Amino acid sequence: MTTTQIMTEADTCRELVTPKLIDAGWGISPHVIGEQRTFTNGRIIVMGGRVRRGKQKRADYLLYYRRDYPLAVVEAKELGLPAETGVQQAREYAEMLGLKFAYATNGLRIIEIDYTTGTEREVDRFATAAELWQRLTAATQVPEPATPHLLEPFNLVSGKVPRYYQQIAIDLVIEAILLGQKRVLATLATGTGKTCVAFQICWKLWNSRWNRTGEYRRPKILFLADRNILVDDPLAKMFAPFGDARHKIAGGDVSQSRDMYFGIYQALSTANEDVFRQYRPDFFDLIIIDECHRGSSREDSSWRAVLDYFAPAVQFGMTATPLREESRDSYEYFGNPVYTYSLRQGIEDGFLAPYRVHRVITSVDAAGWRPSKDELDRFGRPVPDDEYQTKDFERVVALRSRTKAIAKHLADFLKGTDRFAKTIVFCVDQEHAAELRQELVNLNSDLVKQYPDYVCRVTADEGAIGLTHLGHFQDVDKPTPVILTTSQLLTTGVDAEMVKNVVLARVVGSRSEFKQIIGRGTRLKVDYGKEYFNIIDFTGTATRHFADPDFDGDPARIEEVTIDDSGEILDTVVETPAGLEEPPADNLVDPTDTDSGQGEIITEPPEEPRKFYVDGGDVEVIGHLVYDLDTDGKKLQVVKYTEYSGRTVRILYPTRDALQSAWANPDTRAEVLRELTERGISFEELAASADQPDADPFDLLCHLAWNAPLLTRRQRADKAKKAAQDLFSQYGDAAREILTLLLEKYIERGIVQFNVLSELMKVQPFDRFGSPPEIATRHFGGIKPFKEAVSRLQTALYQ
Repeated sequence: MTTTQIMTEADTCRELVTPKLIDAGWGISPHVIGEQRTFTNGRIIVMGGRVRRGKQKRADYLLYYRRDYPLAVVEAKELGLPAETGVQQAREYAEMLGLKFAYATNGLRIIEIDYTTGTEREVDRFATAAELWQRLTAATQVPEPATPHLLEPFNLVSGKVPRYYQQIAIDLVIEAILLGQKRVLATLATGTGKTCVAFQICWKLWNSRWNRTGEYRRPKILFLADRNILVDDPLAKMFAPFGDARHKIAGGDVSQSRDMYFGIYQALSTANEDVFRQYRPDFFDLIIIDECHRGSSREDSSWRAVLDYFAPAVQFGMTATPLREESRDSYEYFGNPVYTYSLRQGIEDGFLAPYRVHRVITSVDAAGWRPSKDELDRFGRPVPDDEYQTKDFERVVALRSRTKAIAKHLADFLKGTDRFAKTIVFCVDQEHAAELRQELVNLNSDLVKQYPDYVCRVTADEGAIGLTHLGHFQDVDKPTPVILTTSQLLTTGVDAEMVKNVVLARVVGSRSEFKQIIGRGTRLKVDYGKEYFNIIDFTGTATRHFADPDFDGDPARIEEVTIDDSGEILDTVVETPAGLEEPPADNLVDPTDTDSGQGEIITEPPEEPRKFYVDGGDVEVIGHLVYDLDTDGKKLQVVKYTEYSGRTVRILYPTRDALQSAWANPDTRAEVLRELTERGISFEELAASADQPDADPFDLLCHLAWNAPLLTRRQRADKAKKAAQDLFSQYGDAAREILTLLLEKYIERGIVQFNVLSELMKVQPFDRFGSPPEIATRHFGGIKPFKEAVSRLQTALYQ
């Protein structure tokens, strides 16, 4: 056997690749070699009621110019393979990690990919750190005196090392600042750590004494937002390493002796005074604008005056949802984002929770509602004769029966899943939130008796009491409140990691607002059992946005449920979507309606009721769809789980013979099982969906893919015993009995039992024949002959 045949990839790295990297000066401080660096968590896949992690992305080597500044990725393959085998993966990782250099090698040959020149060529050696750095700075044109700001180490006191995409965002923003860009935008999906990015940017610039004038002093930085919660939390937590350099501008306190300032627009520009004018226009070197899409870049915004006044400062906007609507274009003010990390990518990388969409349709949402002749509302007013649709409910006319049906369905949903799953219900207005809260209280009276704040309304009217409820809701160690009803208050700025259900009881016309709303549930909390979340949509909002080709995050699953007027489920259809086909009820959401669907916040009771209140009538839930993302994060056609599985098998294996050939061999079967598992196919769930609990997985797959006849596991075992007579005949009585027992176990447990053979041999009834090594040696002539016998038995099962 030659050397090239016996060297594994690990051997190749250890004996050939690492020495070559060291010869090029890597591994000598400060040029660090990072080996086997995992940079994604692996996508969370929800299929068949089970949750599992997909494969993580791991680079064989990352080459660092400084501790926190990678320059290149190296993909190594075993010596027996061509170096070209690793090129595609090296390119994929380099592009994903934002690196300009990549290498593919088999230990002997080295292929260099240089994105600064667009070249790919074989080279004799790895480039040195100095050589790559010189190429990079020449390409980026960052002046040499400015590079210390770029290379300043991260602050890792908190123990949180920036994720790969955060590092890219940090580096690109700083690079843009160093190149003289005055307005910079970064777009990162909700839950991906914008505050961490902002902190590290501020820390690197502050600690390296960057400022816009070039003087040797620390910069003056302002962290600006539109809500106290968006500045108070970073001030107290993430930015704590700044210590006494921090100061919040509030109550007219305009201290000018600090470096790191925090403020909200409302405090900087009050009704009586423009507080911000007490600072010189050139006072700040850098302004961080959090949630910059929320009006500060709009020309007619009163908050725009703050940014205009501090025009000399570099202004860095952060958002999850840049607006592209007329007069509110964040891109027009800041320019194109220097970096974008989408909701879809966050889910794909396993940093964000995937979600199921439950599309729940009531009878009045499907068919519309028209008042009866001369119908009067709660206040004795005649209800105008018209056809009212989803967009009108709770805005023009309030149907108490619809509210009751929605509350009943939601209460039943929680009873069927988890009654302590944190849930936010987005209502049309505060009044609607109050009515839904009352219905939910009565439907959960058994829990409310023990937990008085099980259901709470949190809107502007609740003031400090509502913020207390919100604080308890966000606390992972407090069981209640469980359900919050709200209208606008919780759409942004609420970091509640445990939200498992986001409920849409109002139309959300704005895609940016919709993203903000579902962002309440995207944070992962695996150690607390939060691995995915549900969007329960009573208005068609989610389905419409997911069908939009510009939307960057698709659902994992959509379930359509039909309910009657009491909220009882009449029918359930589970679908996995491709185009996310909307149920045949065209009037659920008017696609031409550009209204954001935002409810009006009422601070004073109106002199006249704002809408018509109808307390009678019956409303039923008549549909419930459930949509899941497929494992590739792409939309599937609307098909049943069994149809999806059959189609997936045909894609992977064009013919039954191809599948049988791979399945019959125990070694290649493992690859088949891996591919199917990665695509979310669970045999237990598949057997249950097809109502075939005794079918062999192979037969079930063939039946679904090519309509082949089904065999039970017992039928397969009987055929295998006849087909393997020569195998049985060559062994003594004990060995034949062991092989027969293995077939019995196959009938009982399926083919999976062969995957845990060593453990299976330790328990009854096999343990009476001795330990696993004794069984192999005493009855089969050794471990290798025993494994060959078991392999032949498995092959006989699928002849």
